[in-house]
Amino acid sequence: MLKNMFKKTYTLIDTKYKELSKQQPNIPKGLWRKCRKCGQMVYAEDVKSNFYTCPKCDNYFRVHAYRRIEMTADEGTFEEWNQEMEFTNPLEFPGYEEKVQAAKEKTKLNEAVVTGKCIIEGEETAFGVCDSRFLMSSMGHVVGEKITSMVERATREKLPVVLFACSGGARMQEGCVSLMQMAKTSGALKRHHEAGLLYISVLTDPTTGGVTASFAMLGDIILAEPGALIGFAGPRVIQQTIGQKLPNGFQRAEFLQDHGFVDKIVSRKEMKETLGQILKMHNTVKVFDCEETKTELGITGVEYKKGKEKAWDHVLLSRKADRLTSLDYIQAIFDDFIEFHGDRYFGDDGAIVGGIAMFHGKPVTVIGQQKGKNTKDNIKRNFGMPLPEGYRKALRLMRQAEDFGRPIICFVDTPGAFCGIEAEERGQGEAIAQNLFQMSDLKVPVLSIIIGEGGSGGALSMAVANQVWMMEHAVYSVLSPEGFASILWKDSKKADQASEVMKMTAEDLVKLQIVDQVIPETVPACEEVLTELAGEMETRILKFLADFGRMTDKELVEQRYERFRRI
Repeated sequence: MLKNMFKKTYTLIDTKYKELSKQQPNIPKGLWRKCRKCGQMVYAEDVKSNFYTCPKCDNYFRVHAYRRIEMTADEGTFEEWNQEMEFTNPLEFPGYEEKVQAAKEKTKLNEAVVTGKCIIEGEETAFGVCDSRFLMSSMGHVVGEKITSMVERATREKLPVVLFACSGGARMQEGCVSLMQMAKTSGALKRHHEAGLLYISVLTDPTTGGVTASFAMLGDIILAEPGALIGFAGPRVIQQTIGQKLPNGFQRAEFLQDHGFVDKIVSRKEMKETLGQILKMHNTVKVFDCEETKTELGITGVEYKKGKEKAWDHVLLSRKADRLTSLDYIQAIFDDFIEFHGDRYFGDDGAIVGGIAMFHGKPVTVIGQQKGKNTKDNIKRNFGMPLPEGYRKALRLMRQAEDFGRPIICFVDTPGAFCGIEAEERGQGEAIAQNLFQMSDLKVPVLSIIIGEGGSGGALSMAVANQVWMMEHAVYSVLSPEGFASILWKDSKKADQASEVMKMTAEDLVKLQIVDQVIPETVPACEEVLTELAGEMETRILKFLADFGRMTDKELVEQRYERFRRI
């Protein structure tokens, strides 16, 4: 009997405890949010003030369309277009209409994308934002129609387009009609591009399926939020199909940048400023005033005076570990440099750096072959020897410059193109050949400056320019002196003798009319004379841009062709 009494008492206490443990604290709705990554409850206001980023683990929360607009557009400038569009159920899919209606009531949106016009950092642009709350922002007819209509209106009004992509892909309930939206949106963007207008695509988490295979990956410039899932097939589908575990970070934004498909990863805190900067660079008048330049700077031609060094001395100086690199000059001469990554085919090559910058208030494209300054950096930069994807990245940026009328400044510094199995597998010769082929008729001014080693076709692929300049202690040759001596004399130790007969110094190449100007080095180029050298280079570049900026497209192409034709 006593045993039964204890048992009943224990059962009563246990039941009461379980009931109490299930009770939730009386917390006002919306005051806290749970982070899906770290599992912590975080104060909602802290999340909002931190650009919808978890203050404990930096995980990005997905952002509603109108919140994204608040974060990006200048206050009070957003004007919505096509807020209401008629719903269609082309396949008469059972339950589809009810599903869409439920999404409308939950999100207070008409569809999965909001489009319109706004001002970002003072720059007017057409603006679209996908919202994942609405059927995972899948693309059906209305989504495709809203995006296409926005792009068409932007084309008519000569506006750039900024579009934040986020989607689970095609909308299954609309079948092939959904599939056709991929072609429709892409066609509208092609016309926008042909009109010479800028399209910036911003990839957010997640961007997958038919959206990735259409408007999301067609940006002139493609930005991405850190850690965003980006891919065509979802990782679960891929893993099940191939039966293999996927690598860490697979299909994340960083993976896409490493593989050449994203120009730049931008945090939410920096997104508005970055977009405004890019828009400003593309909206700025690009003509350099020649008369004003001459008057203010008093530019005159500079004669090259022969130094006392032997050719081999120049070779050694061009290879010095402390010699100034492309990035040194870019950062010293240009303002607001934004580096872009990737060839949009395979990868991003650290041996080539490039992007857009401001120069005396005008936008330019700058590209350089980049060596490292220590062992770790040299490995990252492949010792300044570009792979095929490096040359393809450079050419992509040059083509982009041509599309938007920006002059191109190239800094050449490479022992030569990378010689290896992977380079041959990916088409090293074809990549270099395409650069020579395409650079020959670029319809913008092109200037190439050899700042260190100018090795063979690896250097020439960045030096098909209207003018080619050299630093005094730079070299430019058909191949390295060691290779020359090895081929002709079967003895690479005779490299110093080879350098004398190869005519590879600035003095030699001016006489051969292969180089147009030489920039003197009173002290071999290093950090202590960067300001002096950058100032001299800046003055000359300004004159070049003023002179060649007056030429027509046809004159630029013809001058470049004749420059090489006479050699």
